[in-house]
Amino acid sequence: MRLLRALHDPADDERAVATPGTTLSRHDLLGRAAALAAELRGVPMAAVHAVPGAPTVVAVTAGLLAGVPIVPVPPDAGDVERAHILRDSGAAVMLSDDPEAAGQSGLPVVPVSGPGRGTVPAEPDAGAPALVLYTSGTTGAPKGVVLSRRAIAAGLDALAEAWQWTAGDTLVHGLPLYHVHGLVLGVLGALRTGSRLVHTGRPTPQAYAQAGGSLYFGVPTVWSRVCAASQEARALRGARLLVSGSAPLPVPVFDDLAALTGHAPVERYGMTETLITVSARADGERRAGHVGLPVAGVETRLAGDSGEPLTADGATIGQLEVRGATLFDGYLRPDGTAAAPLTADGWFRTGDVATIGADGWHRIVGRASTDLIKTGGYRVGAGEVEDALLAHPAVREAAVIGTPHPDLGEQVTAFVVADGRPDPGELAAFVAARLAAHKRPRVVRLVAELPRNAMGKVQKARLKA
Repeated sequence: MRLLRALHDPADDERAVATPGTTLSRHDLLGRAAALAAELRGVPMAAVHAVPGAPTVVAVTAGLLAGVPIVPVPPDAGDVERAHILRDSGAAVMLSDDPEAAGQSGLPVVPVSGPGRGTVPAEPDAGAPALVLYTSGTTGAPKGVVLSRRAIAAGLDALAEAWQWTAGDTLVHGLPLYHVHGLVLGVLGALRTGSRLVHTGRPTPQAYAQAGGSLYFGVPTVWSRVCAASQEARALRGARLLVSGSAPLPVPVFDDLAALTGHAPVERYGMTETLITVSARADGERRAGHVGLPVAGVETRLAGDSGEPLTADGATIGQLEVRGATLFDGYLRPDGTAAAPLTADGWFRTGDVATIGADGWHRIVGRASTDLIKTGGYRVGAGEVEDALLAHPAVREAAVIGTPHPDLGEQVTAFVVADGRPDPGELAAFVAARLAAHKRPRVVRLVAELPRNAMGKVQKARLKA
């Protein structure tokens, strides 16, 4: 079966992709991509200058048609990051309409936009690599994650079922086109389900309000800004589903979004290596601070520090492990320094810590390296403390980490962006009144902003430093 099956439907030539300044029907997109695919014949790996627009959609589609693995390169990547991705991946060409990309990449540049139309090649093998996506590199140099066509299809079909995502939807987002969220879900998902795609260029509240979609994707920063623009937020009442991912959605933002739009957002969880594995359902309950249940074809479990199985009781915090059809094929060039990503019985160690309730609902505590704080013999999840801080009327943002303490091992330390200058002791007491005493921050630091990456995730390693 074709990966981008909706793209090949001759009975449906409606608008497929709309980006600022460009609208493509399925017929146009298929023709342009097929012509570019012919130029890629024999290329082992192709990089794409992943600007937020139609050229990236055409280039990625062409690679998938040709069976050539695609490496998306962030358009704002620094020289060192770009050079590492291109060298490590072994990309032979750069697909781009930007003349400056030639000098930046050092590779032969193949223009994306051309007048020709080509013959659609035969569908590549389902097990063939489709994408090589580079991780954020929080534990060293970014690693290339190899995703097969089969894994992408399984992941998108599971989400289509969970979110009741159909060809009748119009998907709206303005996310970067070099990550799972914006590219795999936000572009390939539309070309597989047949839904229309409106990419807004930037994910502003105004652009979202004007798009008239039924299905919206955003990261917590996007939804926080939507909530701050109440008129634009209310314009989303006509939508069917609002989906949040890539980072935990703060409970106050969940509540505000539900109140303003009439839609409690669907949260989901995944990684580059696993695609989306856990999600709330379109026709089911949504719980603030929780990401839902495993999607079709995925299993999850909790393990202790020594790999022992842990109880799914909603309170026990453990390392989250997953297995299923959505897992990656491996790293392009394993460095041999990190712990093996797979257990002996085939489960992927996510590196995240979570709780799983008796009813199967998952709550992600965060990364084991930064969000599980071991203090005085207790295990404290940073997210729970952050949610408590965000309930304070003066607190706009909060990030909690463990820092060294001579007696406790680690102490709970909070970095807070707040209106005015609330007393740090008052904030610690505010948490202590809501959570167990050992979970209160012993140190509260008021800061002007929190360091974030392009997807809105707080970079806690920088806070630790």
